[in-house]
Amino acid sequence: MTTMLKWLAFVLTSLCILAGLSWWAIGEDWRALLTDPPKDADILFWSQSQRDVGFKMMDELPALVSSNQIEVSEHPQSFKRGKDLDIPFDMNTFFEEQRLAGALILHKGKIRYERYALGLSPDKRWTSFSVAKSFTSSLVGIALKEGHIKSLDDKVSDYIEGLRGSAYDDVTLHQLLTMTSGVRWNEDYSDPASDVAMFNKHVSDDGLPTIVSYMKALPRIHPPGTKWHYSTGETNLIGILVSEASGQSIAQYLSEKIWQPYGMEKPATWLLSPDGREISGCCIQAGLRDFARYGQFILDGGKINGEHVLPQNWLKMATTKQTDIGQQGRGYGYQWWTFDDGSFTARGIFGQTIFIDPVREMVVAMNGNWPNASNAELNRKRFDFIDKLRLLIDEEG
Repeated sequence: MTTMLKWLAFVLTSLCILAGLSWWAIGEDWRALLTDPPKDADILFWSQSQRDVGFKMMDELPALVSSNQIEVSEHPQSFKRGKDLDIPFDMNTFFEEQRLAGALILHKGKIRYERYALGLSPDKRWTSFSVAKSFTSSLVGIALKEGHIKSLDDKVSDYIEGLRGSAYDDVTLHQLLTMTSGVRWNEDYSDPASDVAMFNKHVSDDGLPTIVSYMKALPRIHPPGTKWHYSTGETNLIGILVSEASGQSIAQYLSEKIWQPYGMEKPATWLLSPDGREISGCCIQAGLRDFARYGQFILDGGKINGEHVLPQNWLKMATTKQTDIGQQGRGYGYQWWTFDDGSFTARGIFGQTIFIDPVREMVVAMNGNWPNASNAELNRKRFDFIDKLRLLIDEEG
């Protein structure tokens, strides 16, 4: 157990004793975590039981990670309940196989299905992982509409001075958004020496934000715009770019531009790197209903109270194929995974999903804890299930 967690256990136990309460009054999640605490913030290598608990309370572990608040709306938007979707599949088996913590299906803005597991509930948060990338994408669109960003054809180093003289000198914002920079990056979640495992441990000795210091040293392996390569590091750069351009932290920007005005129900947080910057390619802690609300915001065309907060053509570009990813019928937009039928999705490791089908006016939000960060078979089965849901909607007429 880390020194800080030992101290927290001592304090919590002492408070319980003073209050005449037992160890069990601390709360189930805290008891489980203090019994089997993670040694550090490297989530990729936590045990499954640690993740089951930790994914609900990442922002409650200041000994391991800090976070910025995403302020809740003063006028939360309540979902209406629609008719329960008659799902003719064994959902118990599906939840167990997918290790789902929650699933919520919206159809025409109404809840048609909602269920929780793994200790999650409507009052608790779960971590987003790379689903946050699609939130970050929307912040770029807002910054563009507000004039903080002039054009997606601008060079990245025009906005992040620390990247001048690096491989990013020749990379445009469009190429950064579509992950076609051509800069080398290793996203192997099982490799402790990969870039995605190492970037947050990097110590900046040049006065630059940690991620800028790390990314500026990476070499080019392809000409910009010629090859797609998935890179969380580049979304983290996008967050720095938006923050530099807007003059706000991206947690503040998200709160001011989307979270509060759209009526999100619960406070949320954005986890920080050691230098105090949001990890914009990852790690928004929010309730499942608010993840679904964000999907509804996108389905609504990025409008709040009838007004567009995104550029008029932003979502058309962001949620359709901008680059080929080598998979038939699929592509990548501006930090969204796209399908040729017009649907699109935000995805995160360990099974996080926001799927949006504009034709059927459907949003599917899921949180989970797969046995591994990436699992092609479970991912295939999840989208097979979503396809079956779409057929159910069609059959309703």
